[in-house]
Amino acid sequence: MAVNLKGRSFLTLMDLTPEEIRYLLDLAKDLKSKKRAGIHSENLKGKNICLLFEKTSTRTRCAFEVACHEEGANVTFLDSKSSQMGKKESLKDTAKVLGRFYDGIEYRGFEQKVVEDLARYSGVPVWNGLTDVDHPTQILADLMTIEEHVSKPIQKVKVVFCGDVRNNMAYAWMQGCAKMGMCFAAYGPKELVAQVDENVMRKVKEVAKETGAVIEVTSDENCLKNADVIYTDIWASMGEEEQIPERVKLLTPYRVTKEMLEKTWNNDVIFMHCLPSFHDFETSLAKEQNEKGYDIREVTDEVFQSKHSKVFDEAENRMHTIKAVMVATIS
Repeated sequence: MAVNLKGRSFLTLMDLTPEEIRYLLDLAKDLKSKKRAGIHSENLKGKNICLLFEKTSTRTRCAFEVACHEEGANVTFLDSKSSQMGKKESLKDTAKVLGRFYDGIEYRGFEQKVVEDLARYSGVPVWNGLTDVDHPTQILADLMTIEEHVSKPIQKVKVVFCGDVRNNMAYAWMQGCAKMGMCFAAYGPKELVAQVDENVMRKVKEVAKETGAVIEVTSDENCLKNADVIYTDIWASMGEEEQIPERVKLLTPYRVTKEMLEKTWNNDVIFMHCLPSFHDFETSLAKEQNEKGYDIREVTDEVFQSKHSKVFDEAENRMHTIKAVMVATIS
C-alpha cells in the first residue's frame, strides 16, 4: 500500500506505522544520494518554515535550516527571546497565528504537550525537534546510520543504550526499536531502572508484540553480549548541572569504554551518540567539573575517536532525515 504522509505532523514515532518509518528512511537515503550527486530538487520551493526553539541546539537547527535552503524553502528562526509564546500570547493563539503564515513548524523545547498543542491548533504539520520525553528526528537519523554501517537487516539489530535509562533518548529508542521490530536494552543503574516510566514501557511492549521486537530495561551487563550498537547520551541535560555530582557517582560504571565494547563479543560493534558529547576535557564544563573532582565523560575519547564510532555520520544524517520528514509532509 502506498504511503502518504502529506499534511501529517511528526510528533513521535509512536504515531507512525513501521511502513511509514521505512518510507521516511528510504526517502532520506534518496535525498542524500541526490545531494552527493549535486542534485537539489527544490521540493519545498515556495514553502515557509518556522523553527521554534525553547532549547538551544547545534545539529537540530543547522539540519533544519540547511535542509530548508537546499529544498528551496524560506526559514524563520524564533527562540524564547524573540517569541511571545507563553508570555504575552497563549500557546493556542501563537499556534493559530503561525499556522496562517507558515506551511510547517518545528518545535524544540520541554513539554511534549507543547508540540502536540502546536499541531492541534496551527492547522499545519508540526515536527518534534526534541522534548523532555522524546527525540524522534534523532532516532530516524540513527536508524539510517545503522543501516549504513551494520550489515544485517534492521530487524536483526541489537541496540544497547547505556546510562540514564529514563531520559528522552532512552524512551525514543524504545519506541523506535519497538516499531521496527528490533532488539533493545536500556542498561543502567537499578535506581534509575526502577524509575522508568511505566506508561512508556506499557506502550512499547504492546507495539513489540505486533512487530516481534524485544525491549528490556536492565542493570545486568550481560545485556551487552551480541550488541550491534552501543549508544549513550550525556549524564546531565540542559538545566540539570546541579545534579552532576549525583549523576557522576551513579553513572560512572556505565561509561562507554573499550572494555565495554569488548563485552559485546562483536568486533564490528558500532558506537553512536546523539551529541554533544563529553569525551575529553576540552569543553569548559567538562574542565570545570573535572577540577571539582567530577569526571562527567559518558564515553572515553579512545572509543569516541575509534573505528567503532559513527557519531559524525550520524550527525550528518540528521539533515537528510529531517529533510525527508519535511518533504514527505508538506511538499
